[in-house]
Amino acid sequence: MSDAVELSATELAAEFRAGRLSPVEVTEAVLARIEAREPELHALYASAPEAALAAARDAEQRWLDGRPRGPVDGIPLTLKENIATEGTPVPMGTAATDLVPAAEDAPVAGRVRESGGVLLAKTTMPDYGMLTSGLSSFHACARNPWDPARTPGGSSAGAGAAAAAGYGPLHVGTDIGGSIRLPAAWCGLVGFKPSFGRVPVDPPFAGRVAGPMTRTVADTALLMSVIARPDERDHLSLPPAELPWAELDGDVAGLRIGLQLDPGVGLPVEPEIRAAVAEAARVLEAAGAVVEVVPPFLTREMLDGLDQFWRTRFRGELEGLDPRRKERILPYITEWIWGGEAVSGLDVYRGFAQIDAISVAALRAGAPFDAVLAPTCPVSAPAADAPSPTNDPARPFEHIAFTVPYNMSGQPAVSINCGYTSEGQPIGLQIAGRRFDDVGVLRLAAAYERLRPPARPWPT
Repeated sequence: MSDAVELSATELAAEFRAGRLSPVEVTEAVLARIEAREPELHALYASAPEAALAAARDAEQRWLDGRPRGPVDGIPLTLKENIATEGTPVPMGTAATDLVPAAEDAPVAGRVRESGGVLLAKTTMPDYGMLTSGLSSFHACARNPWDPARTPGGSSAGAGAAAAAGYGPLHVGTDIGGSIRLPAAWCGLVGFKPSFGRVPVDPPFAGRVAGPMTRTVADTALLMSVIARPDERDHLSLPPAELPWAELDGDVAGLRIGLQLDPGVGLPVEPEIRAAVAEAARVLEAAGAVVEVVPPFLTREMLDGLDQFWRTRFRGELEGLDPRRKERILPYITEWIWGGEAVSGLDVYRGFAQIDAISVAALRAGAPFDAVLAPTCPVSAPAADAPSPTNDPARPFEHIAFTVPYNMSGQPAVSINCGYTSEGQPIGLQIAGRRFDDVGVLRLAAAYERLRPPARPWPT
């Protein structure tokens, strides 16, 4: 049954339908994989193997009766720990949180349960989701299956590690600056940041989205068909829409594609990453796409302003925290939030205004194109115990210059593997699309998935 662990969600659904595999068999195989790898990877929180097996038995009976509940019925999956599930505390990755059981499922959790998904566990994250790392004051440090000495990225750290290690085919992360796409890049995955509001979240906040982390584009589309359903708790969500998520076939010929290799600010792109992304553009160009260079559009003022606003936001949220609990927060995060001198109200406003400035710049830069290609991250995965690629809380966002613009503009963007460094580390290609063109972005990602060289075997 070890082969079942390597099957995609779309393949598992076909096997269930044909009666060749059962959800119980698959769940047992995945739990065995977890038992073997989790002591090293530390990807999971609130594991519930007995509840997962009970859910799998229920799904098995529904398939036998010919009445599956939904597209992911019986398929093992995980949810990031900040996606509330009824009865489970939401620590937000930090030891400072009061562990109170959640009163109800968040929107994404409700949708996957309604569809019959088999929830294995929650996945770990760093303190408040504010690191591109699996380092946490609450959890053991999450590690990258491709090289456990390295980080899987973050803040959807456990989700990235779990997906790459074969803890089931479907995982959901969240993303406000790159927290789905960055770990997807460093773990060799497909990580999709949908259009802002496409997937309801609770509580909503500007730029924050939930989205799939999977091994294939088809699995990402399958999961989107489940989680992109309405929920009245998100007053910022898009109007309900029936989108053709499964229609991933398409020709790239004639598509106008931008190629951005310099964001304008932040860490320089490592040569191997630059070469891999440029080669991905050449692959699409050879298939008939028209590729043109996109000049830099992010500025120092934009990135620093966003940093200032987010620091102030967290300072406001945590200022009243009991001092004994405040001391439990990861020191890097504490220094980031409270570091430096107090800022004026005018400075905070100017920082907040950079959200609009970034949005306008991203939309204008991408306007001539059907999609824009770029590195997901300019650097490869650092050490597992590194809080960020710079390890400097005064310069925390130097590595997100390619990803964060599309959170602010609300555009859909996906990371997909486009090669490996000389040290065997995965490289992520980001594909960003026009506003609300989620299906178009996944269609282009699927086309590249078909055209790219064969991926290396998963790190088992």
